[in-house]
Amino acid sequence: MQLVQQLLFLLITAIAIFLFSKKVKEIRRNIKLGKDEAINDNVSQRWRNVWLNAFGQKKMFKNPLVAVLHFFVYAGFIIINIEILEIILDGLTGHHRLFAPFLGGLYSILIGVFETLAFLVLISCVIFLIRRNVVKVSRLNKGELLSGWPRSDANYILIFEIVLMSLLLIMNACDLALQQAGAEHYPTTSSFLISSHLTPLFSGLSIPMLTAIERSCWWLHIVGIFVFMNYLPYSKHLHVILAFPNAYYAKLSSTGKMPNMKEIQQEVLYMMQPELAPANADANHVLKFGAKDVQDLSWKNLMDAYSCTECGRCSSVCPANITGKKLSPRKIMMDTRDRLEEVGKNINLNTSFKEDGKTLLHDYITVEELRACTTCNACVEECPVSISPLDIIIQLRRNLVMEESNSPQEWNMMFSNIENNMAPWKFSPDDRDLWTKE
Repeated sequence: MQLVQQLLFLLITAIAIFLFSKKVKEIRRNIKLGKDEAINDNVSQRWRNVWLNAFGQKKMFKNPLVAVLHFFVYAGFIIINIEILEIILDGLTGHHRLFAPFLGGLYSILIGVFETLAFLVLISCVIFLIRRNVVKVSRLNKGELLSGWPRSDANYILIFEIVLMSLLLIMNACDLALQQAGAEHYPTTSSFLISSHLTPLFSGLSIPMLTAIERSCWWLHIVGIFVFMNYLPYSKHLHVILAFPNAYYAKLSSTGKMPNMKEIQQEVLYMMQPELAPANADANHVLKFGAKDVQDLSWKNLMDAYSCTECGRCSSVCPANITGKKLSPRKIMMDTRDRLEEVGKNINLNTSFKEDGKTLLHDYITVEELRACTTCNACVEECPVSISPLDIIIQLRRNLVMEESNSPQEWNMMFSNIENNMAPWKFSPDDRDLWTKE
């Protein structure tokens, strides 16, 4: 019977790891569909960002209470998973609490730490559920999150974590009750910090009943962890993994600095100094300006899309969104991810991308949304995981203007003035200093 359980556990573990690896590989391929972008400067500052912004969640602490609760969930999620190592080894070897004999009294202390974190995760998730569904915090219940998958996804993950943490505490409580009853295969340990208070609830049960509850919780907990692991890549909660590389590759220069288009710079340079133009230039080569679809964005833009937490902090500080414009930076990131996933499914089906008549621009993100952006950088400054919706907006807008000549009349007048007068105003360069004579 024990051998059968070990083989079953091995099979479930192998399937879970295979499915997770397959999806992660697919996401990595999707991100690499973006254009190459070299990000390898200032390594020490980048690692500092990882510790402060990804693990320390520095930006979250603008709202201390929410930040502390979120930190409990985040740190608990990471640290509690250390215990999963023992559970996996127990399942593979047929032992129970494999590390207990080697660690002695330290073992109970470690389990107590894990249980404390589990309890804090449980309480925090309950509070977050109440904030979303009872209090109905504005940024979590508006626009693109009003209904459908985004709203359900957040609730599913919170409920899932509550169930997982409850199973862990009940499992340990029954384990202590079995130790007190002298059950076979349950090594004696000191009391656990949290579950010891739950043990009296199970003390009146028989050993077979306690064993059944403990084993059921053990199996449900570890299988639940594997299900959770495979759910993450399909959920906005993938940010618990991608927040770290995203913080590392975040832009270090001033957020107000917009990157120039090298193609335009070169064309202007060749106009001013024709002798610098390459003699063997390909006359048939067509330059592409800005971005129209996800393949035109950089790999960092696409990683941003997968890293988005859908928390809505960007949209809550966006002046265009606040004043009722259609633009929502959160939706920009969600649309980019949705389009990238659609392109990925297209590749899975056809081995390479087959034109589907859709593009990120127009089919997912509208001209009205892009024109509403004031490029104020509020969304970039507010994002807790260092995402830049503005970078995507600028690239899509450049495509609109330079590829489609699609811009408001007011912009066209400014472009014409810059081209003819080298300034946004309709004054000849020779007359520009006349104001000094008044």
